[in-house]
Amino acid sequence: MNSLRVLIVTPAAPGSRHGNRVTALRWAGHLRALGHEAEVALEWDGHDCDVLVALHARRSHGAIHAWKSTHPALPLALVLTGTDLYRDIRSDADARASLRLADRLVVLQPRGVDELTPAQRAKTGVIFQSVRTLQRRAPPRSYFLVTVIGHLRDEKDPFRAARALAHLPQRAIRVVQLGQAMTPETGREARAIMRAEPRYRWLGELDHAGAMRWLARSHAMVISSRMEGGAHVVSEAIAMGVPVIASAIRGNIGLLGEDYPGYYPFGNEVALAALLARAQSDPAWLATLEAAVRARARQVDPATERAAIDRLIADLIRGRKSERTRPPGSIPRSYVGVSMRKK
Repeated sequence: MNSLRVLIVTPAAPGSRHGNRVTALRWAGHLRALGHEAEVALEWDGHDCDVLVALHARRSHGAIHAWKSTHPALPLALVLTGTDLYRDIRSDADARASLRLADRLVVLQPRGVDELTPAQRAKTGVIFQSVRTLQRRAPPRSYFLVTVIGHLRDEKDPFRAARALAHLPQRAIRVVQLGQAMTPETGREARAIMRAEPRYRWLGELDHAGAMRWLARSHAMVISSRMEGGAHVVSEAIAMGVPVIASAIRGNIGLLGEDYPGYYPFGNEVALAALLARAQSDPAWLATLEAAVRARARQVDPATERAAIDRLIADLIRGRKSERTRPPGSIPRSYVGVSMRKK
């Protein structure tokens, strides 16, 4: 394939550690390694390029509409986020319009296609987020360390693990939370929990290396979200082999698998506490979680993601001829990063 000029549009500002920005920069790196020119921007400013890749259906709609209005024949891929899939496409006209305008849709875990119509699925593929190899470190011996990594906002149900501590009396367990408070109220709540619960620490937003150091030495990580498109921190835990205890939402199930043993019902801190107690007291069960996580290592291999992006770009350039012969509701396998069969 000839070298292409690819613009990646994301609503996440330069310097931010939001997942959309991380994804955009990683994709740009893959595209450059594949021999293309790639830039990341907040909007399309009208300059020439061959392909537009947009992250977030609602917040990138302005760029999507402008691009397709100016270049209706040039290809556009839309990467769908958790808020796209599990909220915006149901209620927001701009988000729905973005899905119509996109030539190809990308979801970051296979359960994402459940939220789409048959016509939308026909132009959708799965590309798992990748992580470079990360080294696991020895966890503390004197207590059981649990990390929660993600910005403090409603979609993350951020304090569920902290509240679970009330149901774990007399246990040598600590919950360390990393992430920026997105509102003054969430910051106040985190500080109030720290005052009331000495086993909980909120460290605020660390740089990526600092967050990974905490994750690397954790006995387990909790992801308690109410909606996720495919959380990058879960991929990071998979790359390290850190056991994950996760809310049983589609975004988490899509990454960890239907049969993963570490799920609890979303919002249920009593059930979460029971899993934390079992992880701490039952080494065999904790090892089962670790083995299940490590079994998905290929899913987060950078080579897997790069090959999937390469197939996506090739599919975009080939155009829409195949769509006319694709059965309604089918999912094109040409750029699925990993088989979508249940594991």
